[in-house]
Amino acid sequence: MFVFFINLCDYLTFWFRGLDLIDGVIHVVFLQDQDYKVFDDLNYCTAETAGFIILSFTTIVFILINVAFYTIAERKIMAAVQRRAGPSVVGFIGVLQPIADGLKLALKEIIIPTKVNRFLFIIAPFLALSITFVNWMLIAFSWADVLINLNLSLLVLFTISSFNIYSIIISGWASNSRYPFLGALRAASQMISYEVSLTVIFLCIVLCSGSFNLLKIVAIQEQYNSYCFAIFPIFIIFIISILAETNRAPFDLPEAEAEIVAGYNLEYSSLTFAIFFLGEYGNMILMSAFTTVLFLGGWGSYIVGYGAGVNTLALWPVIITWEVCFAIKTVFIAFGFVLIRATFPRLRYDQLMLLGWTIFLPISTAFFIFLLALKISFSTFQSVALNNLLGFTL
Repeated sequence: MFVFFINLCDYLTFWFRGLDLIDGVIHVVFLQDQDYKVFDDLNYCTAETAGFIILSFTTIVFILINVAFYTIAERKIMAAVQRRAGPSVVGFIGVLQPIADGLKLALKEIIIPTKVNRFLFIIAPFLALSITFVNWMLIAFSWADVLINLNLSLLVLFTISSFNIYSIIISGWASNSRYPFLGALRAASQMISYEVSLTVIFLCIVLCSGSFNLLKIVAIQEQYNSYCFAIFPIFIIFIISILAETNRAPFDLPEAEAEIVAGYNLEYSSLTFAIFFLGEYGNMILMSAFTTVLFLGGWGSYIVGYGAGVNTLALWPVIITWEVCFAIKTVFIAFGFVLIRATFPRLRYDQLMLLGWTIFLPISTAFFIFLLALKISFSTFQSVALNNLLGFTL
């Protein structure tokens, strides 16, 4: 049985390599019928695995800290927009408020209703948070700071993000209650509707860059132009679509308190509610970082450049500068999330569907056809100036 399992792993390894899904994996070598060597170099594999686990744990802790302070930043910004004080009691100017909120949720009793599907009810929030963590592993913060570098990282990240809908549907259905189920149905239709437009937008990005790899997409923006300027209409549609994808205002209809109380997470309390909360805000910061990579040139700046093809192992000051530039751009997009929530009223559900299917989808599809025609024309006539303007790779 073990030999069969090892053969299966070896087959899958070479199959994934043939599809260019991974850059490098530990492969299995067979010597004779029963004599086999599981790893090429056990010490190297052990060290690499330990390093991956440490980096993964560090990334998760980093995400949780960011989510905690993003919540206090959101409350402070909304308070400033609405001309009120906001959190100001716990700690200096209220900066310890997220810790107090976390402790309060952790110490409260976990209440599970009697008629729910207990397994699905408990697994749904953990599924939402796990999907967010896995997606963060694919984000490239710089040339030297990417945990998992896949040739199809854009496609894999978008595919994994789509699984968020299952956590919402499972939580609404397993709650065995009317309002959570209505919130889950709203979230499902809303996320599916805007994922169609996001798919076309990603095709536009791939058409311009010629790659699904996030590092190569950033490199193309270094060589030509940032896509937030080159394909500005697609950038605006993408920003609005990720608001709907993350169920944020003015598209927070799955959690509309005036209509369905609290939506799909109505029956959750204590840590289960906190895990849903962490997943939602972690996904918001993830989409901000994703926008930075796709449209704002990633970590690139006019101070130190992008650093493609440079030996970065001995350039820690430069690496830190890249990551600071990446963080500034991400914070700018995350600030936009909060400002939009504080500014715009919630849409009606028919307006939400109308915007997604009759406005965004036709515009994004027409723009994709337009870009495809331009790319064919540029390939034919070798128009260097227009290539530099739109960031095409011939």
